[in-house]
Amino acid sequence: MPSPNQDRIEDLVNEHKREELLLKSIMGRIKHKVIVMSGKGGVGKSTVAVNLAVGLAARGRKVGILDVDITGPDVPLLLGLEGKRLMGSENGMVPVEGPLGIKVVSMAFVLQDPSRPIVWRGPMKMGAIRQFLSDVDWGDLDFLVIDLPPGTGDEPLSVVQYLPGADGAVIVTTPQDVALLDVSKAVSFAQLLNLNVIGIIENMSGLECPHCNKEIEVFKKGGGERLAKDMGVPFLGRVPLAPVIMTASDAGTPFIGAQEDSPAKKAFSDIIDKIEGVLKGNEEKDKGRGKEKVEEKRPQKEKAGGTGAKGAKGKRA
Repeated sequence: MPSPNQDRIEDLVNEHKREELLLKSIMGRIKHKVIVMSGKGGVGKSTVAVNLAVGLAARGRKVGILDVDITGPDVPLLLGLEGKRLMGSENGMVPVEGPLGIKVVSMAFVLQDPSRPIVWRGPMKMGAIRQFLSDVDWGDLDFLVIDLPPGTGDEPLSVVQYLPGADGAVIVTTPQDVALLDVSKAVSFAQLLNLNVIGIIENMSGLECPHCNKEIEVFKKGGGERLAKDMGVPFLGRVPLAPVIMTASDAGTPFIGAQEDSPAKKAFSDIIDKIEGVLKGNEEKDKGRGKEKVEEKRPQKEKAGGTGAKGAKGKRA
């Protein structure tokens, strides 16, 4: 007769298998999973993630955004969704609907008091991330943008492990050396875990003086492009340091959706073009690999069939 401990272990194993199947089923309805990360805090990573989601939605894509920064969730503020709550349904938690129909999930939608800190160790963070991925009714999406906290700790590791089919990582940096030092570790982290690096974005790259229109290199310039070249990954482009981005972010209205044109909006639109181009290119490569595998198997079958026929004739003779 099995002991209570053995029954408990078996229940845990079965529950884990159920969660794995559920996660696979939910993520299977999402075409592209794009991770936005950085090895350094304060480089504008969440701003990039939010504007990427809004920019894609503005192009008619069905988009969701998952805020995985458990202890510092900023996505709701950037999207003007503060005070919203996650609701439950038969199919799991229902994401909050943001601008342009974007589906949004964040720890901020669960907290009773947003001013209170979350003091959790790794296992609790990992449990919350898994729940946000497998117990949320994301539905059919073209893109799920996943905003990670800075660094290469529990949250990034958990997301990459839970999403082996992710398309890759967009890595955000600012141009100065102190940021590049940490961001290079994020690139190495992705490569170590066989996560494709979609490319590097150099954020806060130059400021146009409002008086003389000359460019001021507040955090230097060109560091992100140099890092991409040194590490052999694509460079997606530069986004300038612009007051319009700060104003729009604080107001909860992403600058990419502004009616007025600006150098920042143009730069970010070009970056989205490149990201979609990289993903399309990867799709074509995967299709090509699939055809090559079929072609490799076909001659072997034909050869086997031919050998069998000759052998049969030999026996009849």
